[in-house]
Amino acid sequence: MSAWINMISDADADDALREVLDLARTPHGTVDNVMRVHSLRPSTMRGHVTLYRAALHDDANTLPTWLQETIASYVSILNDCDYSLANHWANARHLIADDAKADNIEKALRDDKPENAFDGAELALMRYAKKLTTSPADLCRADVTELQDCGIDDGEILEANQIIGYFNYVNRLLNGLGVTTDGDIVGYYKKDEDSA
Repeated sequence: MSAWINMISDADADDALREVLDLARTPHGTVDNVMRVHSLRPSTMRGHVTLYRAALHDDANTLPTWLQETIASYVSILNDCDYSLANHWANARHLIADDAKADNIEKALRDDKPENAFDGAELALMRYAKKLTTSPADLCRADVTELQDCGIDDGEILEANQIIGYFNYVNRLLNGLGVTTDGDIVGYYKKDEDSA
């Protein structure tokens, strides 16, 4: 079982659900459990797909994609969400394309010491991610000013804010319904051997 609630298969989907399942398909042609768990209420799946793609896979985003995926991974570590971490750290590692650097970043994030792998704007983003995830009521204007002072423009601050907010939402969705990666293809990017 890949969730604590029922999930409707493609074969058992009615036309309305099938339409949303098709919208939610990955580049692999599958529907990951993070989306399928909505199958009893397709309207929330439609909203989730739209939000996910806008927050993390929008061509207008200017934060480097590896950094977006790393922010997502850090939030997932902070929330103990194995599902999101498995997928998004696989993506970040692929995009970093340097095993030693990726290992260093992963260790720093798991140890909750992002300063061991980052400085400047990247470190400021990680600190913002932690504060927004673990103590959102403590945020103040100075937290955003710090990002601006590091050279992060307001559009990129909004991008980071939306990624952090999205992953706090999805981590709670996944943990709250016991969703696992059983049956999923982990990671957005196909492995080299898959594309040969």
